[in-house]
Amino acid sequence: MPRGTLEVILVSAKGLKDADFLKKMDPYVILTYRAQENRSSVARGGGSNPRWNESFLFTVSDNVAELNLRIMDKDTFTRDDFLGEARIPLEPVFAAGSIQETSYNVVKNQNYCGEIKVALTFNPEFLYDTTI
Repeated sequence: MPRGTLEVILVSAKGLKDADFLKKMDPYVILTYRAQENRSSVARGGGSNPRWNESFLFTVSDNVAELNLRIMDKDTFTRDDFLGEARIPLEPVFAAGSIQETSYNVVKNQNYCGEIKVALTFNPEFLYDTTI
């Protein structure tokens, strides 16, 4: 199993289902790999097509081969709305080293509800034999 660092560049989303009636949504993303969690900034007024252009790092050290992205809408007076999620298989990035900006389907209750675009880079950790 690969060991190293996974860099996730959260680029944008499009076509998200609008959860707000009177104003534009304020989306953010919770990125989860194993027990590691990162949260993007809130794209204030980003609506259905927010842009983030943020980078996140995760430590890869076991056989978990999926990254989970939960898209939320920040609300002031009520609980934040869950807009959907994308599950990204990581085997292709482990094999290739990087995957350019790619769109993944956002799903809620097994229904398509938009796309999220990310770029992935895996930097393997090399173990050196110091006995030579």
